[in-house]
Amino acid sequence: MTVAVVTSRTEAELIVGLLRNEGLTAVVSADDVGGQDPQLQLEGVRVLVPPSDEARARRLLAES
Repeated sequence: MTVAVVTSRTEAELIVGLLRNEGLTAVVSADDVGGQDPQLQLEGVRVLVPPSDEARARRLLAES
């Protein structure tokens, strides 16, 4: 489930780190050739979590 869409891979990685520090599973999804072509991030970089972690992830993001 997508819990955030941000404008850069760096911001997405920070969010993933926050979620992982809280014990959640989270990954970055971006169509930017593995970060090699950042201008392809125009449609945003997504932070994904499993459905079972979605509610907690949204709460954590709302609090931060």
